[in-house]
Amino acid sequence: MPSGLFIRRVRTPDVKAIRGLVEPLAEARILVAKDPVNYFESLQEFRLVVDRSGPHEVVVGCAALHVLWDDLAEARTVATHPDYRGRGIGRSLMEQILADARDIGVSRVFCLTFETRFFQSLGFEEISGTPVSPEVYVELLHSHDEGTAEFLDLARVKPNTLGNSRMLKHL
Repeated sequence: MPSGLFIRRVRTPDVKAIRGLVEPLAEARILVAKDPVNYFESLQEFRLVVDRSGPHEVVVGCAALHVLWDDLAEARTVATHPDYRGRGIGRSLMEQILADARDIGVSRVFCLTFETRFFQSLGFEEISGTPVSPEVYVELLHSHDEGTAEFLDLARVKPNTLGNSRMLKHL
């Protein structure tokens, strides 16, 4: 990564900055909008890129890894500040998220994205259907998480996902 940029885990004061990165993308219907409480509930899932080159640290990118099942997780809320795009921040965050997935024993990572070329460059492939056994599918139906519903391609989340591609990477 360029000088002055570092990846770190998120802390509670960072939620405001994460929301600042996500809100314009949610307004453009690129990412799904979330309530502040959802960020706090999933805080431990996030990694950030921060710029420490100035007098104050600035959050310039974020990504989260949400575990869905014993072998499956979702890469979500991948966002980079517009002034920092094209510097490898998204790629560095995704490489960290994929390393985190391997570290905890996940063997497949899912994403729902418009950025298919970016994710293909990381080894993701577009999928159709739901690549889990019928027994796991039934278990995942019990989840209240919208990302899990998107993974299952449930009809109730279709308005949020129209035009997105469902992609999967085997680790």
